[in-house]
Amino acid sequence: MEERGTIAAACRAVLLSAAPHAKVKAARAAARAWRRGLLAHEFDAAMPDRPSRPEAPALLPPSRMPKRGKAGSVRSRIAMLHALAHIEFGAIDLAFDMAGRFGAGLPRSFVDDWLGVGADEAIHFALLDRRLRALGSAYGALPAHDGLWEAAAATAHDPLARLAVVPMVLEARGLDVTPATVGHFRRAGDERSAAILERIYRDEIRHVAAGTRWFARLCESRGFAPLPHWQALVARHFRGAIKPPFNDSARAEAGLPREYYAGVAGVGFA
Repeated sequence: MEERGTIAAACRAVLLSAAPHAKVKAARAAARAWRRGLLAHEFDAAMPDRPSRPEAPALLPPSRMPKRGKAGSVRSRIAMLHALAHIEFGAIDLAFDMAGRFGAGLPRSFVDDWLGVGADEAIHFALLDRRLRALGSAYGALPAHDGLWEAAAATAHDPLARLAVVPMVLEARGLDVTPATVGHFRRAGDERSAAILERIYRDEIRHVAAGTRWFARLCESRGFAPLPHWQALVARHFRGAIKPPFNDSARAEAGLPREYYAGVAGVGFA
């Protein structure tokens, strides 16, 4: 990465890296090169319709995912860590796609934020994969599902739609469920896994904050009122339901006030 390339080409290279180690390496190298001024703020390369994926894990519909086993068992903890590792692996692509697909015409700070998010996600994935290996497994050993990239594909045409659905719905949901997941590992005596999840949780508050901040900023620049526009975009592009309980304090710390999601709580979207 020492030669001066472009940010779009670097983002595309991350998305087209299939092997987990290669994707993590490409993500961290791209973020480092951007910080060092080695990448031009130019958008001369298109993002792929889908990122490259390794042969494993097999991707299944959520309805066909195997049960995780008895709560607190090693099998159950491995299954949960594997599911989280898969989310973080997909989140690397989501962050670099955000920067490379939508960065043209936006300030450099947009790229700053999303490359920082992508570098965090790469670290999160590496930590989880290392923990899986310590427990006798590894990423790819269990099946997974492709829901995150389905959300990305549905919002590839509009940065506001992407921000509304990915950080402000899907990642915000992680803020709701992670404290209970940490407790699950702690009750099983797995302090190492609990510590990894607590680190991820703190980082994800910043990621949701970046999404919320850019959503408000782009709404202002385009003349949209953020709250009704968010609700309209979620109704149009999110498949699923926004369900309580909500972690109001973490969401508020991320700049996502309750009036956004309280009005649609329990509502299913097609």
